[in-house]
Amino acid sequence: MDELTLYIANKNYSSWSFRPWIAMTAAGIPFREELIPFGPGATHPRFRDLSPTGRVPVLHHGAVRIWESLAIIEYIAELFPDAGLWPADRESRSLARSISMEMLSGFRALRSACPMNMRRPVNGIALPEGVIADVTRIEEIWRDMRQRSGGPFLFGAFSGADAMFAPVINRFATYDLVRDAETIAYMDAMRAHPAWRVWEEAALAESWIVPEDEA
Repeated sequence: MDELTLYIANKNYSSWSFRPWIAMTAAGIPFREELIPFGPGATHPRFRDLSPTGRVPVLHHGAVRIWESLAIIEYIAELFPDAGLWPADRESRSLARSISMEMLSGFRALRSACPMNMRRPVNGIALPEGVIADVTRIEEIWRDMRQRSGGPFLFGAFSGADAMFAPVINRFATYDLVRDAETIAYMDAMRAHPAWRVWEEAALAESWIVPEDEA
């Protein structure tokens, strides 16, 4: 099999890079990581050479190029069907994909107001309109999925859906957004995962600074 190469940006800031990286790492998928730090405007000239969107993450697999976080997770799930990136039963898979798509396309108020930043000290901010509604909906998703599966992750074992929501864990913690015990229990399970800890350690060691309005 051709080598898998995942191109990502700064681990401290790049929420979209985090998603496929933690999915592949948690599933034990072998891949080569290549990190290209953001330049001005949270971009880099090399990104255009790697992906038709000019953004990362992008996965190279021989001559195949796969961009967008969820598409990468889907591709890896097809390539490694025994890795457990999606739940085994059809109903759970449909739910996992539905909430992953909701994460992909929604929660813009939260993402805009509270960018991922693993080095940022924990501190609340004045929340623009829409953020609380986003937080409430995400908590509802997490609560419903974990009650249905029994936890500790959204569908019992770690899955692609957990990977899609991984950056939200950092946002909720860093901006001090939640108090619910069930929400915090899920966040604790995610932050204790070995793959999370590897990413976080590397993020905290980075020295690059990107203004929050560019990340």
